[in-house]
Amino acid sequence: MERALLAIDVQNDFCPGGSLAVPEGERVVGVINDVAPRFARVVATQDWHPRGHVSFASSHPGGRPFGVVDLPGGGRQTLWPEHCLAGSRGAELHPGLDTAPLSLILRKGARRELDSYSAFFENDRKTPTGLAFYLRGLEVREVYLAGLATDVCVFYTAMDALGLGFAVRLVEDACRGLDVPAGSLGDRLQELRRSGVRILSSGEV
Repeated sequence: MERALLAIDVQNDFCPGGSLAVPEGERVVGVINDVAPRFARVVATQDWHPRGHVSFASSHPGGRPFGVVDLPGGGRQTLWPEHCLAGSRGAELHPGLDTAPLSLILRKGARRELDSYSAFFENDRKTPTGLAFYLRGLEVREVYLAGLATDVCVFYTAMDALGLGFAVRLVEDACRGLDVPAGSLGDRLQELRRSGVRILSSGEV
């Protein structure tokens, strides 16, 4: 069965010193570099937001980071500090990440009015990013997930991959989570296991 590694959002703004830093986020870099050569296909994703993006707390009067708002067109949006502005240093892949194995860099969340957690769909749950078509065209049937953050973009990517019929593996030591609110990381990992995601270590890849 053909397989691919998805390195989710290993960007400066999600690492220490970034505007939306995931605790120990930089520690995924070395693990991803170690496992990437074991895959014929490696895809990296990047949040790639315009100024005034709907996910920014600063885009909503009185908005606070980690708060939630109702959107005019329906749906709810978690608010984040301004992060991963398209073309900025914060949006760049971490400088320690080896880009030589990458066969594709996929940018998401580029529409001002629509956020995107999953590497497969925008948050409207109907607009595809094209990743599924790319992987199926290469006859990939199994995806391994790494990156940031376990309980947000990695989680939604895993759930969508399952829904699309891929076998899904999460490389736990190649991921780090926000855990906001406290305990949500553990809850998300349990949900992934219940849903059929196999959680393993980099040594098992």
